[in-house]
Amino acid sequence: MLANARYQATLPASNFERAKAFYADKLGLTPASDVPAGAFYESNGTRFLLFPSSGAASGTHTQLGFDVDDIAATVKDLEGRGVHFEEYDFPGFDKATRIATVGGVQSAWFKDTEGNLLGIVQLAED
Repeated sequence: MLANARYQATLPASNFERAKAFYADKLGLTPASDVPAGAFYESNGTRFLLFPSSGAASGTHTQLGFDVDDIAATVKDLEGRGVHFEEYDFPGFDKATRIATVGGVQSAWFKDTEGNLLGIVQLAED
């Protein structure tokens, strides 16, 4: 039944305008459409919805991931825009770069203004 459905993530925002400003100013993203329920962001056939919510994001797990070709350059660029990356203590995590390497996959994480934990991943080359 869901095998042919499109997938999308939904991210709550307790301060919707602040969150939209973060996605625009820090991540360089522009909503593809604004709807009464929030703002849709689209890229390469995927999308997510940022929506006003009185609830709070847990921030305890990755809620949305971005697949990139060069994670080191992406982290550096986002840091230059003022994005703060999370630090963790587990094997494979490099505190100097804030990039984890596990099984050939590289990942880094940051939170938006609303506490949503977002991930960047560079998949292992085949």
